[in-house]
Amino acid sequence: MLKLVRSFLLLLAFAAGTAFAGTQSFEQATFDALQKEGKPTLVMIHADWCPTCKAQAPIVLELLSSPEYRAMNALRVDFDQQKNVVKEFKATMQSTLIVFKGGKEVGRSTGDTRKDSIAALLKKAI
Repeated sequence: MLKLVRSFLLLLAFAAGTAFAGTQSFEQATFDALQKEGKPTLVMIHADWCPTCKAQAPIVLELLSSPEYRAMNALRVDFDQQKNVVKEFKATMQSTLIVFKGGKEVGRSTGDTRKDSIAALLKKAI
């Protein structure tokens, strides 16, 4: 029950665009600094109206909250408001997850809502 409540609260924070559990709104300077330092980074191309994004959110949040992924830095790109960033990442759709390790892209997925495959994607960056 506690896990369900925690996931729900994290989902609400995500939907509101609030920073939590190591996630924050995408800022180019932040991304550049993380890449320069070689930090594991997840870029989430998200749209509030997207049902797939809504399904991904609690899965990603649960994974980011686990000890295995605490080193991951997560940046949320607003698909509708940050079109230049979406284009820069060559993302053609919302619900795109991109992971970076050592300053390089090491994996991406679009439309994935399966916990095991999202976890496998995140592991590429750890």
